[in-house]
Amino acid sequence: MNVVDSSGWLEYFAGGDTADFFSAAIEATAELVVPTVTLYEVFERIHQQRGEGDALQAIAVMQQGAVVDLTGTLALEAARTSVSRGLPMADSIILATARAHAATLWTQDSHFADVEGVEYVQKSGR
Repeated sequence: MNVVDSSGWLEYFAGGDTADFFSAAIEATAELVVPTVTLYEVFERIHQQRGEGDALQAIAVMQQGAVVDLTGTLALEAARTSVSRGLPMADSIILATARAHAATLWTQDSHFADVEGVEYVQKSGR
């Protein structure tokens, strides 16, 4: 199972320098878990940059994976993760979701670089 964080989705949709790193995880939809918070973050950013139509198209691609709602149990685990790792809320939810589904987290966010169960690639210096 795979979870791609919001930065990975945005890189993929933009065709950025590290898009290929994320493509295998994103395109294997039968193995893809999508936290609802990534839907929020990706929709918001693409809507700001390119408009609602492009944002809705991106969400349609994301919804080909298994979308996972934020439950009470998952929220508490994310909060514990935030406290123990000093992560922001969305990143904690994404990591907690990956762990709850025994999934690999794919990211280019440096605060995940040395976390077990994470595949990390450094952002390009565009």
